[in-house]
Amino acid sequence: MTVNQILNQKGKQIFSVPSTLTVYEAIKVMGEKNIGALLIIENESLKGILSERDYARKVVLKGRSSLDTFVHEIMEDKVITVKPSDNIDYCMALMSGKRIRHLPVVENGTVLGLISIGDVVKGIIEMQKETIDYLHTYISQ
Repeated sequence: MTVNQILNQKGKQIFSVPSTLTVYEAIKVMGEKNIGALLIIENESLKGILSERDYARKVVLKGRSSLDTFVHEIMEDKVITVKPSDNIDYCMALMSGKRIRHLPVVENGTVLGLISIGDVVKGIIEMQKETIDYLHTYISQ
């Protein structure tokens, strides 16, 4: 299974905010959209990613105010991305190895979507079910 197949199943909707927004405003968007991360896109270019984890570790635990802190102050600007042609095993290894939960999907500098660890796990489970069904059919013959 490829990243593109995951995006085709889940949809390619992208939620992003500018880096000049306050963290409070960004977290509010995450809550409204029921998502765990936002991409920071400016001038059609991926500049960073902001996750709930960034908020917890860089604002809450440091006693900062989300009303007075801007996204660019806490966002991750060294974004690890994947291509639509990358396979799900590569994504799982990347997420596990780098301890990240979200991967923007980028091709030729254009953001095509965002996949989460949940999307990857769901894809792996689907592939395993298909394998089990195939083996069950094979053994039953």
